[in-house]
Amino acid sequence: MQFTRDIKMADVIHINYMLLTILKRFNIPLGFGDKTIEKVCRSHDVNTDFFLEIINSFHDKSYFPEQNLKAFSLELIVKYLRNTHDYYMLEKIPEIEGYIEELIQNCVTENKPNLSMLKKFFTDYKQELNEHIKKEDEMVLPYVLEIDKAYKNNTIDKPLYDKIKNYSINDYEDEHENVEDKLFDLKNIIIKYLPPLQNKNLCNTILIELFLLERDLNDHSRIEDTVLVPKVDQMEQELTKMYESDQG
Repeated sequence: MQFTRDIKMADVIHINYMLLTILKRFNIPLGFGDKTIEKVCRSHDVNTDFFLEIINSFHDKSYFPEQNLKAFSLELIVKYLRNTHDYYMLEKIPEIEGYIEELIQNCVTENKPNLSMLKKFFTDYKQELNEHIKKEDEMVLPYVLEIDKAYKNNTIDKPLYDKIKNYSINDYEDEHENVEDKLFDLKNIIIKYLPPLQNKNLCNTILIELFLLERDLNDHSRIEDTVLVPKVDQMEQELTKMYESDQG
């Protein structure tokens, strides 16, 4: 099924509780009673159409409204991507890290080396993900907004023209590491190589959280690669032609 604006927000959560994380990225708190999606979004100054496209693409993997998403402003898309970055680094990663630390604290002595290896692998992954996100937040997304501003104003100066020529959005896409792929090795350590642990439930919780994070990262990258990059690429091309035409 697809969610529509007249569906109650509470029903959305009952149908797919995993969408709770999406609500947090839009700064929509619980306690919305029987209000519809449209009423909840309006009360929290959230673009209803954009919200619907995001939750539907997360809820149904066969649903991905690439052209619809491209119709939304880059400011709106960038804000959502930044909120998602904060969710990863301020909430989800620390949560998983806490589970791993708890597992180490409660394990028997002979399992500590294996769990220390797991912790080190996760710490390395955390650092790599952080560097990836930091690059996006400090370099890529500000550049995207600069392109968007120039496009809206229908003007481009030489510094921006040089910037496009030296580092375009397609260069970013080429360098775009699939950091979610590295979660595969981390999950394998637990599934294949970790000896039986006393706290099996906690171990399973960590594994489930890693699978959920991987799925979330895949959806996040899909929006970047199929919506953000092509949209900015088109703007870059038009701005470049405009500048070269003015100079010619």
